[in-house]
Amino acid sequence: MSYFILGGTGFIGNFLVKHLLDQGEEVTALVRDDSRIKTRSPGLKLIKGDPLKPGQWQKAVPDHQTIINLVGSPIMASWTDQAKEKIFASRVDSSLNVVSALQDAEHKTFICANAVGFYGPRGDEIINDHVGPGSGFLSTVAVKWQEAALGAENFGHRVVITRFPAVLGPGGGALAQMIPVFRFGLGGRLGTGSQWFPWVHILDLARAMQFLSQYKEIRGPVNLCAPKPVTNAQFTRALGKALNRPAFFIVPGFGLRLIYGEVADMLLSGQRCVPKVLHDAGFNFRFEDIDSALADIMARLAQK
Repeated sequence: MSYFILGGTGFIGNFLVKHLLDQGEEVTALVRDDSRIKTRSPGLKLIKGDPLKPGQWQKAVPDHQTIINLVGSPIMASWTDQAKEKIFASRVDSSLNVVSALQDAEHKTFICANAVGFYGPRGDEIINDHVGPGSGFLSTVAVKWQEAALGAENFGHRVVITRFPAVLGPGGGALAQMIPVFRFGLGGRLGTGSQWFPWVHILDLARAMQFLSQYKEIRGPVNLCAPKPVTNAQFTRALGKALNRPAFFIVPGFGLRLIYGEVADMLLSGQRCVPKVLHDAGFNFRFEDIDSALADIMARLAQK
């Protein structure tokens, strides 16, 4: 199968590109800077362009069977008005440009990243793939992001909206900032620790993206979460155990708000997401529980 990937130079994108190439797939990656692509292979083609702007790159999109959009400005930054605009525009504009490129194409699959932030704070409610949106900035962004991508349905294409949780893997993502803190023995829960922490191992995410490209009956929202979510306190204990370090510190909510401002509300709330669509379709996670996922990641880090 042939893939066109936007956002292939980031933590998730680099892993996904390598995974697909290892599976014998053909991949074209849209890049601004080709030095950020870590994998080189005869099956990989690079096209330079800006996914936030219309350009010549759009002509190559219809030549591929599956288009995957992973573009998104990082959310773990102070949410100034300028930062919020970048978070919004990077996701929505890139998706609109893909849809524009697909106007005259036939029967493509468009897989667009999204986020569990779509659901907003939900307490202990179990969230399957078809629960409606919540409230707050991230929910608003995720709704508009989804609406932009679903525009491809108007041209007869299959659209899959993949809701990402915290993606865990070696060399980047959520763990990149946490591991150094925990190794110094300074790790601990955030606030009460009772907030849910949906997560997925990056290998399962890549496998699920490939699965979704091939499983033509699936369309619409899909939770790309491991089937066993944990609370922040449970995750903290598991990470401390995996690193053989204590994790007894507590970062109070008011302290997080002083440091991160509005971002703290995201860290102190969560979603108890479950992957019902993937489960019903027969997808098998290799890492269902947090302990096995962290053990694998630590083993991979030790090999580097």
